[in-house]
Amino acid sequence: MAQRLAPLRRDLDFFPSPDREHPGLVVQDRNRFSDHQLVIPPLLVQVLDMFDGQNTDLDLRVALTRLTGEVDTADVANQLQSALTQAGFLEDDNFEAMRDERLRDWRAADVLPHSHSGPPNYSDDPVALRTEFDSWFNAVPTPNAQPLRAIASPHASPGAAKRSYANAYKALAESISKEQAADKTFVILGTSHYGDMDRLGATRKDFQTPVGRARVNQTLLQELKQTAGPGLSDEDYFFSIEHSVEFQVVFLQYLYGPDVKILPLLCGSYARSIYRGGAPEKSDEVRQYIDALKSLEARHGSNLVWVLGVDMAHVGKRYDDDRPYTANAGAMVEIEAKDRSRIASINEGDTGMFWDQIQENQDPLKWCGSAPFYTFLRAMPSARGELLDYEHWQIDPQSVVTYGAMRFA
Repeated sequence: MAQRLAPLRRDLDFFPSPDREHPGLVVQDRNRFSDHQLVIPPLLVQVLDMFDGQNTDLDLRVALTRLTGEVDTADVANQLQSALTQAGFLEDDNFEAMRDERLRDWRAADVLPHSHSGPPNYSDDPVALRTEFDSWFNAVPTPNAQPLRAIASPHASPGAAKRSYANAYKALAESISKEQAADKTFVILGTSHYGDMDRLGATRKDFQTPVGRARVNQTLLQELKQTAGPGLSDEDYFFSIEHSVEFQVVFLQYLYGPDVKILPLLCGSYARSIYRGGAPEKSDEVRQYIDALKSLEARHGSNLVWVLGVDMAHVGKRYDDDRPYTANAGAMVEIEAKDRSRIASINEGDTGMFWDQIQENQDPLKWCGSAPFYTFLRAMPSARGELLDYEHWQIDPQSVVTYGAMRFA
């Protein structure tokens, strides 16, 4: 009897194989419930869409027969189905067991171990890391010491964005000494690449990096949870695979020591607002947690420093554009002008103008830092910013990411 094929998971990443000897489509789990990576041969790529929860194994064999001309395709069909299920790429019992085991492990852990050390990000040896960061900081000028309440730093690979990271964190170091930082909690607003679009992710778990263990301010976290409502979710697992916060923690530890106090938060994309219109606060849950952050700032502002882990434009073939882009050339001149217009709105504290620019044509620049910027400006409406650095990164031959360094008073 024909059996229905389990559907492919919707949270998988697909990209062409870079290995000419093994052409096809690479499939991997963006949420890392599975550590497997499959390369699906070009012929079998044509039948992947049959794993939709509607077709049967018999339908799959018939489709393969049409493609190959072979009458007996049962072995090929079974091998494809078996590979997908064993990798955890189908919505079936095997994936549920794999996911539940991974989540149990993370719930039981006391800390979130670092997951993004090593080239091209940062050294996983603490001595080498300090030497590496020293060289990055020494390569940029020392800014004037000015009082500040927040910085915006990239979350791109530190090896690529070292100049902007160094400019942002050097401004922080010049404004807040190590002695002063002992009384501060660094509220980290990172882009959420995995969580829900209208959620603020939190975790009670400390961060373990090569430098040491950064401590979550449990008192502030509980205070925020009391008023933020259902839009604030525990997202321990997403923090364990998210780089936008981890990179900021390592730089803060470099400046202020391993046990720096943090309040790490992940900002959902507000994609519903971008694509359907209206302010993000049109969602009652978003409004409630933004109000809670604003109240937290009002009560504890003198002891809080905000750190935004944000990138800006993402353009080119890698990001589903129909044309390639080259850093600092051609069409990137116009992209930079648009970036700088948005940055000017942020620096002026004009949240409405900034969000209008993001919503225009549903953000073709694909600013993945737009939600943390918006959330910060709503939580601290008096903040005014200054651009310290701005860069283009040729992330691959056809695609560019932009980012910069900013400080806010």
